[in-house]
Amino acid sequence: MDTPIKHIAIMMDGNRRWARSKGMDPVKGHEYAANHTIEPLIEKCVDLGIPYVTFWAFSTENWKRDENEVKGILDIFRIAFGSLAFRFIARGAKLQILGDMTRFPEDIAKKTLEVISKSAHNNKITVSFALNYGGRDEIVRAIKKIVDEKIPSNQITDETVSSHLDTAGMPDPDLIIRTGGERRTSGYLPWQSVYSELYFTPTLFPDFTPDKFMEAIDDFTQRDRRFGGDSTPKTK
Repeated sequence: MDTPIKHIAIMMDGNRRWARSKGMDPVKGHEYAANHTIEPLIEKCVDLGIPYVTFWAFSTENWKRDENEVKGILDIFRIAFGSLAFRFIARGAKLQILGDMTRFPEDIAKKTLEVISKSAHNNKITVSFALNYGGRDEIVRAIKKIVDEKIPSNQITDETVSSHLDTAGMPDPDLIIRTGGERRTSGYLPWQSVYSELYFTPTLFPDFTPDKFMEAIDDFTQRDRRFGGDSTPKTK
């Protein structure tokens, strides 16, 4: 089954609430999501012929969380960019990272570079993880690159900015899904999402199964995307 969707971006919200509702440490929610929720969604994207999927895994604001939780999340990243990542690679996934990795411990930054390199020639699906990602931060970093390259202001276009973003070379997301009940994008891909359809669900991310994912897809297919134009050509 193929869909007109080229790129889906997912905000993985609700892991902590899911864990607390079960009397568990918040980190267990992140751990469950990494081990049980993400992979089936990637497989569903492959089945549907969706070539790009992006998961927001850690924001620039998440460093403010409890120290033990942050440490636990970093340990999950170490596992995720080890055995889990190489399982994705073996299945033909190309892995990419959005965000500023300079704040992460050296071993995690090194692992991400390794999986990016090893998966560079895969083309079954491109799976991106937004880590230490914030939309404004991404745009600021893009502007700094443009300034560093001394590109004249009269030569700066939409394409110039897009090519300096973390998503350079990727299509803008057709659909952005946020789990967990909140109804805002919180700075997720602000430049890229100007024409994205938004889907909000109260389902906590660990419970966001492929069936729930399909509900979002079905909702998307019912929408009329005009991109600022008319729904259908006008007749005289």
